[in-house]
Amino acid sequence: MHIFFLDCLIMVGLALLFAFNYELFIIENDFAPAGFNGIGTMIEYATHFSVGYFTLIINVPLCVFAFFCVSKDFAIKTAVFSIAYALFVLLLGDDLNIVDLAPFRYYTNGVDTIFPALIAGAIGGFVYGIAFRRNSSTGGADIVAKYVSIRDPMLNFFWINFAINAAIAFVSLFVYTESGTGEGVINYKPVCLCMLYCFLSSYVGNAIIKGSKTAYKFFIVTTHAEEIDAEIIQKLHHGATKLQGKGVYSNGDRTVIVCVVNKRQLVDFRNILKRYDDTFAFVETVNETFGSFARVK
Repeated sequence: MHIFFLDCLIMVGLALLFAFNYELFIIENDFAPAGFNGIGTMIEYATHFSVGYFTLIINVPLCVFAFFCVSKDFAIKTAVFSIAYALFVLLLGDDLNIVDLAPFRYYTNGVDTIFPALIAGAIGGFVYGIAFRRNSSTGGADIVAKYVSIRDPMLNFFWINFAINAAIAFVSLFVYTESGTGEGVINYKPVCLCMLYCFLSSYVGNAIIKGSKTAYKFFIVTTHAEEIDAEIIQKLHHGATKLQGKGVYSNGDRTVIVCVVNKRQLVDFRNILKRYDDTFAFVETVNETFGSFARVK
């Protein structure tokens, strides 16, 4: 239970960071970020209806839906994030004027707006990634993605998410027209900034979701299993798993060794394999490793 409350506190911290990201780098520079938050941003720009209220209107019913149709744990933590984010946006916004953020806002005045988009995309991706790793989300399209992945695990939600973000980028072409060179002049800059934000936030978020414990998995087919095992233990201080296999052409018995090593040991492992004939190996990238194994003595 204490892990659940810790996750909720983390969601509140992420919501605060997300709200600062919105207020400092997005709202003043006339572009829409990814997801439903981008829709709320354009509505606020056109009507001055705060994205904080929009977040509550959209995410409260979605979180109720997720509570019954996705996961209670996921729904509660997403609701904590969404409500906290909405409150922080309202508190930090100019309407209530509780906190004066004017000295800290990155307002480019229409020049070099790529820089706040880069910062906002990186922070947004960080928030997305940490939230997903804690079995939560930032609400909106993320809840829909979670539900779709449960209902049809084989369906690639990437295309749905891409369609949503593409629609936001397209609509922003008309929402922000008055910030171009004249009234009614098409301004492509918001579209480019939206695409840049979406790309960078997706890249950073996916990198965090995959984790930092990258490694390499070797599959080795050999007749020198005992010698290779000994070198793996003595030189790399790793264990391995051996399987019995049979060659298709020769119909001879072979041993298959499976071993996962970190990237710093990749060259050392290759050097070990080069010394043995009648040995075939291939390598796969492992995004993250799990489990606890006793150190080889």
